[in-house]
Amino acid sequence: MNSYPKTSALMRRGADFLGSDTAILCGAMSWVSERNLVAAISNGGGFGVIACGAMTPELLDTEIAATNALTDKPFGVNLITMHPDLFDLIAVCARHKVSHVVLAGGLPPKGSIEAIKDTGAKVICFAPTLALGKKLLRSGADALVIEGSEAGGHIGPVSTSVLAQEILPELGRDNLVFVAGGIGNGAMIAAYLEMGAAGVQLGTRFACATESIAHPEFKKAFFRASARNAVASVQLDPRLPVIPVRALENEGTAEFTAKQREVALLLDQGSINMEEAQLRIERFWAGALRRAVIEGDVKSGSLMAGQSVGMVTKEEPAAEIIATLMAECEAALTSRTA
Repeated sequence: MNSYPKTSALMRRGADFLGSDTAILCGAMSWVSERNLVAAISNGGGFGVIACGAMTPELLDTEIAATNALTDKPFGVNLITMHPDLFDLIAVCARHKVSHVVLAGGLPPKGSIEAIKDTGAKVICFAPTLALGKKLLRSGADALVIEGSEAGGHIGPVSTSVLAQEILPELGRDNLVFVAGGIGNGAMIAAYLEMGAAGVQLGTRFACATESIAHPEFKKAFFRASARNAVASVQLDPRLPVIPVRALENEGTAEFTAKQREVALLLDQGSINMEEAQLRIERFWAGALRRAVIEGDVKSGSLMAGQSVGMVTKEEPAAEIIATLMAECEAALTSRTA
């Protein structure tokens, strides 16, 4: 890789923690963050993360093995905290000596952080608030990701810029905090590094990498989109807590509204409990995302994308994306010093 002295100095803590050349993580995107993209990002100097999503332990076992065959660089695995087989998935990661496990989708259940750390792996958790970030660190998390509402996929209610202002001054100096959501170029990376971030996480930019298996029609939808096209889903029934999802607006947006009505009715009837209701919502998104990513159904499939999608204009190899981001970050830091 080229030399980026100012950027590398600010990223050193994060890169050392990840074991990668740069402190640039790829956000875990179901159906997208699989062996090919994950390996390409890690080989390119970043840190790839497998999106386990709704995979069974057997499928995750196969995916990790296949990724190991494509790279000898470190990579992580993202596990959803509400997955019914979470502890079995942790065991799969342990068998493969996965170096980092990312817990996403809610508060880690009791014993999950300890189970991961007992394997020797590092634990990364998402912190949507300062108070929760402090609690997760006390519970044993080795690093945090603060992800704002500009991100694609499941999002929280607060913007990245506000989260960074709240959390980095409090936790950034003595802890490893990665910033995510709405990051589209290296100048933005420079700003967060200067505020005390250990590194950054990007998803939308990598979804259209050359190595991404996403369908050509899926990628074309990204190239055509602007920031305003990436909208957050609306919670239809306050009795059914649904984490908003940001995606490009299409017919699938209306289908999700209908799905919420269906699940809420079953919940009211007592046919299902709250946990099953939430799982059905997650399965809806998994299926809709697969139709878009794998089958190219950009009309009714889910085109999960962050608001930085307007800055994604072409297909590029993952290594080139990382090199461009590093060069842009270095240029921004240099201009400020000058």
